[in-house]
Amino acid sequence: MIAHASATTDSRVEQWERRTEVPLVALALAFLVAYAWPVLDPRLDADLLTVLSAVTWTVWAAFAADFIVRLALAGSGNRGEYAVRHWYDVALIVVPMLRPLRLLRLLALVRILDRSASNSLAGRVLVYVSGSAAMAVGLGAIAVLDAEQDAADSNITTFGDALWWACTTVTTVGYGDQYPVTLEGRAVAVVLMIVGIGVVGAVTASVATWLMSRAETGTS
Repeated sequence: MIAHASATTDSRVEQWERRTEVPLVALALAFLVAYAWPVLDPRLDADLLTVLSAVTWTVWAAFAADFIVRLALAGSGNRGEYAVRHWYDVALIVVPMLRPLRLLRLLALVRILDRSASNSLAGRVLVYVSGSAAMAVGLGAIAVLDAEQDAADSNITTFGDALWWACTTVTTVGYGDQYPVTLEGRAVAVVLMIVGIGVVGAVTASVATWLMSRAETGTS
């Protein structure tokens, strides 16, 4: 009976997540625009800045409401466990300084694309690697520009500089011609390095698996 109740609870939460996945991605995209626009154009009109700020807080409220609904669907006996398992959602809602991290909701786009991807290894690698790398580069460039453009001795002062730096960092090339000088910028760099290692590792492992399967097929 307990197992059946747990399965029912998980099913209800999963149904809610499937229904709200696309709207939440749309909200995350709206948040991306509202967050990135002032970074890319610091001379925006004050009224427009107010509107963009209202958009970011509206998206925050929507994500908070979504999490509250999921907690309710988890049931009174499972809410604590659900909150612990989704600690990152709690952090993004409770700590205002982490608001830009709600852009990680855009990773749901990868899951949506995966549904239309082929079942082959190559198809899935293309979806996950290209999607993750593109989002990491784009968001990393905006985040590091936000941190660096007004810093003293900064060498990342335009979006072009930030995009080039993000590309070389996520691919683990790291030419060293562009680099962050602020604590916030270096934190973004660490995240991009970790993502880059994961992307390169995923590609290497997938190619090795594909080559081994081809070799086994040829020898059988």
